[in-house]
Amino acid sequence: MPIVLFALMLGVFCVGTAEIVISGLLPVVASDLSVTLPQAGLLVTGYALGVTIVGPFVTLLTTRVPRKTLVLGLMGLFVLGNVVAALAADYNLLMAARVFTSLSHGTFVAVAFNMAAMLSPVDKQGSAMAKIALGFNLANALGAPLGTFLGQRLGWQATFWAIVIVAAITVALIAVFVPSALPTPERPAEGALKAEVKVLTQGNLQLAVLITVLAQGAVFTASTYVVPLLMDVSEFTAGTVAALLVVFGIGAVIGNFAGGKLADGHVMRGVTTVLTALVVVLALFWLVSPVPVMSAVALFLFGAIGFSIIPSLQARIQSVAVAAPTLALSVNVSAFNLGNGLGAWLGGVVIDKGFGVRAVPLAASLVAAVSLALTLLSWRNDRKNAPTGREELATAHD
Repeated sequence: MPIVLFALMLGVFCVGTAEIVISGLLPVVASDLSVTLPQAGLLVTGYALGVTIVGPFVTLLTTRVPRKTLVLGLMGLFVLGNVVAALAADYNLLMAARVFTSLSHGTFVAVAFNMAAMLSPVDKQGSAMAKIALGFNLANALGAPLGTFLGQRLGWQATFWAIVIVAAITVALIAVFVPSALPTPERPAEGALKAEVKVLTQGNLQLAVLITVLAQGAVFTASTYVVPLLMDVSEFTAGTVAALLVVFGIGAVIGNFAGGKLADGHVMRGVTTVLTALVVVLALFWLVSPVPVMSAVALFLFGAIGFSIIPSLQARIQSVAVAAPTLALSVNVSAFNLGNGLGAWLGGVVIDKGFGVRAVPLAASLVAAVSLALTLLSWRNDRKNAPTGREELATAHD
């Protein structure tokens, strides 16, 4: 991997790890800050809502900022937010630091993908962006497990300090190796902007975005509380759980590629397949969680299937919003993060209502079932509106 792409990928790895690693530290954070487990889970929700609600405005306000200056500034804010998180002595300050840190997330990721394309030949842009996306996979397979292990051994603050160190290295690499002479995007024409916004009013696109929120919400309902589930129900030790999170991350990497392959053949068939599998595996996780060996197997399957939905759902958005795929995909990224926040909140509600952490995967399965039902409805609408198979042709073209 060229060093310039490695620098940008490392930044994506940092922001991805910062978002999800807190899930593995919930019991430690809750105990240290004297809050309940569901309250600690809201640290996931706060970050996700910051990305979802404020992130797009950050992108709009920084449109004319030179690309290198922008990514350096965003990573600077990211470092500052994680320093405050590491120094936080109470829950409220930690929450504020999480929300502040999230403001750099969406724009940095979007600009990193854009820069990867600009820095690569036309026929290599897809491969370049795939290298950037590798940062998210590594966050799940490496960053979150290592961060959890470090936090369990040295305290949750140590995890944030580790993120700060890697982010500082990222800033240095970007400063040295990313060229300054990158074109600043031109402001879009008024008519073009209106045309893109109009796409968001399409009913099938809105339904696809809702499916993304619910599907991702199902994944994060379970994944946010997977550590207390493995420790309290499956009765694994803290050290074993850290190792199992690596297994979960490996499953996530495999699932990411598998989901893309499924969507290549037929988008809606791929989405339906992965959501059906998600409903089943979450119910299975609930069923076998008291049996350690079976619970570990279910965890791997959950990682693989839970992360196979991402490329499938993004491909669905692209096939629907042919006239304005960039804006629609950006909205769908916000939908993923809204699902993250929804899932973390829902899992906490299940625990608060007295059902216990074991019931969380079952609740997640029910949410996934709703997203599957909406997918089948959307597919039926496609068939009604395109009886000659235009969607299949569009999918093949994409």
